[in-house]
Amino acid sequence: MKITGVSKNVVQLALAQALMMSVNTLLITASAIIGFELADNKALATLPLALQFFATMLTSIPASLLMNRVGRKKGFIFSSVIGFAGSFAAIIAIMQHSFILFCLATLLFGVYTGFGNYFRFVATEVSAPEHANTAISYVLAGGVLAAFIGPNLANLSKDMFDTAYLGSFIAVWILYALNLINILWMDLPKPINRALDAYARTLKQIAVQPVFIVALLSAAIGFSMMSLLMTATPLAMKHEHLPFSDVAFVIQWHVLGMFAPSFFTGHLINRFGVESIIFSGGLLMLGCIAINLFGTTLWHFWFALFMLGLGWNFMFIGGTTLLTRTYNEAEKAKTQAMNDFIVFTTVTFASLGAGVLQYQLGWRMVNISVVPFLLLSLISVLWLKFYSAKKLKPGITEI
Repeated sequence: MKITGVSKNVVQLALAQALMMSVNTLLITASAIIGFELADNKALATLPLALQFFATMLTSIPASLLMNRVGRKKGFIFSSVIGFAGSFAAIIAIMQHSFILFCLATLLFGVYTGFGNYFRFVATEVSAPEHANTAISYVLAGGVLAAFIGPNLANLSKDMFDTAYLGSFIAVWILYALNLINILWMDLPKPINRALDAYARTLKQIAVQPVFIVALLSAAIGFSMMSLLMTATPLAMKHEHLPFSDVAFVIQWHVLGMFAPSFFTGHLINRFGVESIIFSGGLLMLGCIAINLFGTTLWHFWFALFMLGLGWNFMFIGGTTLLTRTYNEAEKAKTQAMNDFIVFTTVTFASLGAGVLQYQLGWRMVNISVVPFLLLSLISVLWLKFYSAKKLKPGITEI
């Protein structure tokens, strides 16, 4: 079955992405504030969210290798069980006002996300090669729904019960249940033929490819720097005495900026080249920083985080697209695992650092600290274009 040239599985994967990201955006909206209320040391306010990314980092390698052996579907079902456990842990943590138990819950949410991050790679496996770029984009476009579901659900469910935020994590359980039903109806790839292992290069051989280096830098820097600014924003808004409803509004538009362009990012990559799209993403993120440094009204936060989302979209989809050009079928699992492990290692440290930087040095230094990393990514893209042009020149060979 085809839907406007895209397989039914890609549509279901987009829905899976939407439901997973709805939970994540709810957590992004509320976790730092919940952490601030539960933690004795307020500098640890972003620790729960950082632990979520930490668990995602640790899960990325075993999740890829497990699904390579037992299949994608069984892996996603297993992660659903972990997600349900996280929901229950969060509910108990809120009821008992336990910061430690809330941190455990976010760890379990991170494990779920560690598996779910492979939705975008599965899209290329269920699509024809000529549709790979757009398949990745369409799956990430599922996050558009998350832009509306997550922040609004956090805001509406926050005071549903006498205990604040209890309703939010009941909603998380429901979202995970809906995603499990969706996954059970998918027809996903079976484990690969082990005989293909003979055709796999070593990780070192894969990692030294210039395309791999730029792909990794684009995804890691784009995601981690986005995470740092996004995680610190609710705390900065709280410092400016803006209400929680404003925080939810800003996060909603940020997530919309992250995923709405996915409907056409793949087409832009096909037309202008992946390097140009990644470079544009870096410039958009620099624009976000400029706005943040200019003022701290609601509209500064709103416009800056919307631009941050756009920049992330171009850098992350561009990086993912580049990555799929660096491995064959036998190398798929370990290359994807290495990429996501490094990406979410940087995201983890950025998320944890957000709280420390915001609490100790302030909003201005949070933004300034991002600039050198974005410049590194922009320089790497220019280096790749130069490297590719050099290889194409007659009479010049690679050193």
